[in-house]
Amino acid sequence: METVIRTKIKDLLRSEAGKEVLAKGWVRTKRGNKNVAFIALNDGSTINNIQIVVDKTLENEAVLAKVTTGACIAVKGMLVESMGGGQATEIQASEIEVYGECDPVRYPLQKKDTSFEFLRSVAHLRPRTNTFGAIYRVRSKMAYAIHQFFNEKGFVYVHTPLITASDCEGAGQMFRVTTLDMENLPRNKKGGIDYTKDFFGKESSLTVSGQLEGELGAMALGDIYTFGPTFRAENSNTPRHLAEFWMIEPEMAFYDIKDNMDLAEEFIKYLVKYALDNCYEDIKFLNDRYDNELIERLEGVADTEFVRLTYTEGIKILEAAGVEWEYPVSWGTDLQSEHERYLVEKHFKKPVILTDYPKDIKAFYMKQNEDGKTVRAMDVLFPKIGEIIGGSEREASLQKLEARIEETGMSRKGLEWYLDTRRFGSAPHSGFGLGFERLLLFVTGMTNIRDVIPFPRTPKNCEY
Repeated sequence: METVIRTKIKDLLRSEAGKEVLAKGWVRTKRGNKNVAFIALNDGSTINNIQIVVDKTLENEAVLAKVTTGACIAVKGMLVESMGGGQATEIQASEIEVYGECDPVRYPLQKKDTSFEFLRSVAHLRPRTNTFGAIYRVRSKMAYAIHQFFNEKGFVYVHTPLITASDCEGAGQMFRVTTLDMENLPRNKKGGIDYTKDFFGKESSLTVSGQLEGELGAMALGDIYTFGPTFRAENSNTPRHLAEFWMIEPEMAFYDIKDNMDLAEEFIKYLVKYALDNCYEDIKFLNDRYDNELIERLEGVADTEFVRLTYTEGIKILEAAGVEWEYPVSWGTDLQSEHERYLVEKHFKKPVILTDYPKDIKAFYMKQNEDGKTVRAMDVLFPKIGEIIGGSEREASLQKLEARIEETGMSRKGLEWYLDTRRFGSAPHSGFGLGFERLLLFVTGMTNIRDVIPFPRTPKNCEY
């Protein structure tokens, strides 16, 4: 069988009929009558299956008995014009080899309409479904597009640490990293845990963000970006939160808040257009199956100018909306998803960039405005998502940054290296973070963030 080189199904479906081919993949369905069997085969390269036509001879009967939904097979045969509708070509099988049988009684993906909730319980198998095959192909393409965008703009890709001794956000919601014996913890003179005996000689955690280290890169290399996993020990069991997720975080020297907003808008439009141009088959499937406004929404974002307004202006709109909010809104409150989506979906009907937030609800490193009350923060708000990008111009003044750290009650211990960037050749700079999974929610039309990452990590869930 191997004398013919395997061709991926994606390429077979675009090939001209009249040649011998070899296809390999997993069986999605098998049907037929007493004379012929029809097998739908998929290898993950495309949302579409190729149809395999097998004559039911005595020779084939034994093999066909092993060809059940989920089985892995290789098929050699002639690529011919299809007699039925729905596909241009099909394979007239001459040889079938079963690589891996699949017990039809125990295989959990037999039903056509299996719920997302059930599929999360078998996340190790769900890539074999049409839906998750489409989502993961889109995820792969989006990751590539991110690198392509920044590479084209001359950014340097920096790998920031996953293990850190600093808390970027100051929220304390971090996963501790330790090699200490939990049954016999060393104690210091005050009775607390003696972290000098730990692996790193100090208290350490999984990172919540690569931003602080990214700023170090920007202060030497100009324009940098990070793209890697981040971790939040936030006990939020919601469709919008994960304990482990991926973040894209560019940091740019000599960018003010306007430059930052311009880049964020350009970046997100580039990614949406890339998805439409390079993932259209998968997106159309998701559009037709789950969200018939998906393509229209993506095209709308790609072709529209984002609204820019201040937090104060946004609060005035929300207060005058006449809506009974689940979370009451007033100046100084942190906006919730319902507020963000109202501005985007109801009021402006386009993406919004909200700026100049109260300093008390934003991180310590954001540049303060002259009013002493607000900071040069910016959040990009999207339909169906709410906040998808968060960023700011960073505080470049050593004195103001030190004062803000003290004001927030943060410990300077472990942050002196960060303050050095303001001591030695400080420069105006800005940056933002895009949650990769939030982006994928928007691009795929999914409603639960656990469905756009292969192996979701959430409270009480760490399978595989």
